[in-house]
Parts: sequence; C-alpha cells; structure tokens
Amino acid sequence: MPKPPRLVFGPACNQASAVYAFPPNRDTLGGTAYLILENSNILIDCPAWDENTQSFLQAQGGVEWLFLTHRDSIGKAQEIQKALGCAIVMQEQEAYLLPHATVTPFQHRCDCTPQTRALWTPGHTPGSACVYHSGLGGILFTGRHLLPTPQGSLAPLKTAKTFHWPRQLQSVQKLVDEFAPETLAWICPGANLGFLRGKFAVENAYAQLKQSLVEA
Repeated sequence: MPKPPRLVFGPACNQASAVYAFPPNRDTLGGTAYLILENSNILIDCPAWDENTQSFLQAQGGVEWLFLTHRDSIGKAQEIQKALGCAIVMQEQEAYLLPHATVTPFQHRCDCTPQTRALWTPGHTPGSACVYHSGLGGILFTGRHLLPTPQGSLAPLKTAKTFHWPRQLQSVQKLVDEFAPETLAWICPGANLGFLRGKFAVENAYAQLKQSLVEA
C-alpha cells in the first residue's frame, strides 16, 4: 500500500492554513511535494499520481494552483491539471516544457494568494523558484534550491547538473535579503529529506538560510 500524505503543520490559533507532505515521487527523481490548505489550495510540485492521491486531493477540496519549483518537478503535471482543473504556475524560462498544458508563467514574482507568493531563484536550473507562505510563522518551500545535508543543516548543493553556481548563491542572498527572523520560521525542502530523520521542515529557518551561505 502506498504511504498516505503526512500532516506537517496543522491549523494554529488564528491561522486557517495546514500543510501536508507527500511521499517521495519517482517521477520527480524522489522529490517531495507539499499541499498548502488555505482558501485556495496550492500543490507545490507533483506527487506520485494515482487514484489514492487524486482521492486525497479531492477530499481536501481540490487544488486551485499547482506550482512547479523547477523542471525536474514536473512529473504528471498535465494529468493533474486535466483531473483537477488547477492552474499550473512555473517560471517563464521553463514553462515551455509543458507545451500541452495551460501554464501561467511568471518572471520574478507571482502572487498566487494574499498569503502565498513565488520567487524566482535561478541557479539550480534556469527557472528554479521558491514558494513563500506567510501563515504558520512563515514557510519557505525551496524545491531543490536549498537541500538538507548529511549533518541535518541546509545548503545550496553544487552538482554536475547545476545550471549556474554563482547565480544560485546570489539567489540564496536574495532570500536572506527578502526575509527576517520574524517572517520566516520554517523551510520545507523538496528532496533529501532522509537527512532530516523523519521530519519534513527545518526550524530556525532564517538562521539556517544565512548559515547556508557560509557553508556553500
């Protein structure tokens, strides 16, 4: 039996938000997708697509937005859009990779809802982006832009597939400048979660973000 999505954050006082994490998806190279429940539900990256996933999402009220953080997170995005009628959002430099889907491209920033926005953070790939949700103390969904290390910290990771390492470091600095400890409490990376020992989110997010520049 496939593992069900796990609740990462439940609704807090004066907050309507909740966040679920899906099991790693082979179609996205083991990536982890997240679902933000608010007035307009947002799916970040693609979970494994089957009847169980579709039933779960429909039971949560469906999905209005499917945000793709980079080209390797596309998975079954077209099938998800067809089944749920959601809008697909992707940074303009990689939106062309979905020629048979209806895609809303953005350049530097996209405000999906009053609480949730996307920020272009190139480097890992040309169109890599992060998603910020202001509820629950502030959560940054980083895709593969920032990933857990074996020590359990976060860092941008330089690999053979890295598009542009200096630009990736500049993108990390951009996030440091964008946020503050008061606005960023958590980071939810999109892969390498085994290093977090069963967790899906990293606390003390702003301090971790600044430290990631030192360790890079």
